[in-house]
Amino acid sequence: MTESRTAVLAVLSELAQAWNDGDAAAYARLFTEDADYVTFFGVNMPGRALIESAHRSLFEGPLKGSKLVDGGGEPKVRFIRPDVAIVVAGGGSSQADDKPEPGRESTLTYVLVKESDGWRVASFQNTRVSDPAARAA
Repeated sequence: MTESRTAVLAVLSELAQAWNDGDAAAYARLFTEDADYVTFFGVNMPGRALIESAHRSLFEGPLKGSKLVDGGGEPKVRFIRPDVAIVVAGGGSSQADDKPEPGRESTLTYVLVKESDGWRVASFQNTRVSDPAARAA
C-alpha cells in the first residue's frame, strides 16, 4: 500500500499546485467526472464541469493569487479497498503566508478512487475549524 499511498498524496499535491497556479482546468481534471465538491458553506458543486467553472470564477475573483497551504500534521490515509482511499487532512488558503489565514483553517476530507488513468477525487468536503464553545458564549 506504500505505492498507493504515495500516489494518493501526489494527487493532493497536484491539487495544491493547480490551485496555486490559478489553473481551474488542471484542478478539475483531478476529480472524477461525477465528483461531489462540498464547500465550507455546505454547498455541493456536483461534477467536474461545475467544479472547473466555479474555481475559474474564484481564481479570477476573490481567491486570485491565493495559495493552498498545509494545516500541519501528516494527512491520514486509509484504504477501504485497494482502489478507494479516504484522506483527512488539515489545510486552508492564504494570500501571503505559509499557513492558513485566521478563519480559513479547515479539515479536508477526500474520497479518492483509482481509475484507469490514475487516482481521482470522487468526493471532497471542506469543513472550517471552529470552536463550538465560543459560539455558545
